[in-house]
Amino acid sequence: MGKIYKNAAEALAGLLHDDMTIAAGGFGLCGIPEHCIEAIKLSGVKGLTIVSNNAGVDGFGLGKLMEGGQIKKMVSSYVGENKLFAELYLGGKLEVEFNPQGTLAERMRAGGAGIAGFYTKTGVGTVVAEGKEMREFDGQRYILERGIVCDLAIVKAWKADEEGNLVYRKTARNFNPLAAMCGKITVAEVEQIVPTGQIDPDTVHTPGIFVKRLLKGDKFEKRIEQRTVQKTA
Repeated sequence: MGKIYKNAAEALAGLLHDDMTIAAGGFGLCGIPEHCIEAIKLSGVKGLTIVSNNAGVDGFGLGKLMEGGQIKKMVSSYVGENKLFAELYLGGKLEVEFNPQGTLAERMRAGGAGIAGFYTKTGVGTVVAEGKEMREFDGQRYILERGIVCDLAIVKAWKADEEGNLVYRKTARNFNPLAAMCGKITVAEVEQIVPTGQIDPDTVHTPGIFVKRLLKGDKFEKRIEQRTVQKTA
């Protein structure tokens, strides 16, 4: 069977269940897997642990899953644009594991590369280090961070070929390649699918070996989180 599916619901069929872990690509609202998020929302699965740089905004992106109480825990770096996130967290209805942004990126990459853990100085002497193993190298203290492997990864790319080789467009690359690596099964939604061989191998950002299922989105909103414009005279 090929990797290409008609839509997100079909691509995610048989993969979703309560209490699973999902890695989601994107940065803010840039390069987020909009169709997959909507399909997960409509599936009704709950108790999800989401690994993502952030939690989208109210009513869009991962914020859609929060509205329905589907997310139990967020493993994130920056979540300041989502008011509902703050309300759920402060109300004790959402568990949060904060990570320095670079540490989160490396944890995802390490998981995809089969690396169980790594030592970093980032977070030493802060709450980030609480409960973690500490070692000294060359007179400097480091904390042990574990690699992340998720049940499922959902990512968004600009272009793919039929084998699932992915190309991201500019800053929409962000956390997508890392999420694609750390999922046991990765579903990618793209803007266009071309025949195998039409993508220059040197331009591939995520090799198709990481991608199990693929779909072409019919519409991407591509919202902007914050926009400041000059006032007219």
